[in-house]
Amino acid sequence: MIKYILSKLETFMNKDSLLIDEPMKNHTSFKVGGPVDLMIIPKTEDEVINVLKLLASQPIPFYIMGNGSNLLVSDRGFSGVVIKLYDNYNDFSVDEDIITAKSGILLSKLAKVALNHNLGGFEFASGIPGTLGGAVTMNAGAYGGEMKDVLISAHVVDRQGNISEIVNGNLELAYRTSSIQKKDLIVLSAKLQLKKAPYDEIKDKMNELDHKRKDKQPLEWPSAGSTFKRPEGHFAGKLIQDCGLRGYSIGGAQVSEKHCGFIINKGGATANDIFNLICHVQETVYQKFGIHLDTEVKQLGEF
Repeated sequence: MIKYILSKLETFMNKDSLLIDEPMKNHTSFKVGGPVDLMIIPKTEDEVINVLKLLASQPIPFYIMGNGSNLLVSDRGFSGVVIKLYDNYNDFSVDEDIITAKSGILLSKLAKVALNHNLGGFEFASGIPGTLGGAVTMNAGAYGGEMKDVLISAHVVDRQGNISEIVNGNLELAYRTSSIQKKDLIVLSAKLQLKKAPYDEIKDKMNELDHKRKDKQPLEWPSAGSTFKRPEGHFAGKLIQDCGLRGYSIGGAQVSEKHCGFIINKGGATANDIFNLICHVQETVYQKFGIHLDTEVKQLGEF
């Protein structure tokens, strides 16, 4: 099956964009994960669409990822295809106060683009370690800002290769969710509306938020950012701390001593270590408080 798909892909893609038995630990911020049968790294929208149409005609599972900053892949890997929309798929353009960018661009890079064009309103995203596509899909946010505040529209495609443009008002953007997520669509690009502001004002705000992150988050360790969604009326990190789980470890995985909402790879962790620690935290919090912690981190493969 993979050989057949490869033969078809090589008719419209370069071989350097096709990786066989690729270790997923090289593509996730947790630095764990076994091999995927085939990783495809498209460079153009046409390539993305042609890949989707090809895979839709084949009985093989496939997964769409960005830069792997919110992904836990099984130690056994993934039997199927991963399409990576990241460093080969990150072009952008600026027109007055509107930025249009492909989904693979990092939010940190996009924030610098906004800064260099004296455009404010995107400072909240400057330290979020993901791509634009993932941020739009989950309505990412931090420090009082969310993607819904700046998003004009999303250019999306379904798993059969059909393209559509969805405006903000129809995206159902809410806390860590959207209609894109609910309908299993894929973001190709997005259009943002920002506002003119002095360079120094934007830079100062970015620096302020950067200092807050460094003070409060374990950025020095591999992680996937905030592991759990915020339960209504509570804070995940506080609940975990109140269960006495600060610093709790399973293998090389640890509840961060700096911020209990983060699970980190303290060194030599396996995906199974991280998964088991997530489950232990969820079970402990539920037993003590009757609150279920949903994960922000996506899981791929068998655990």
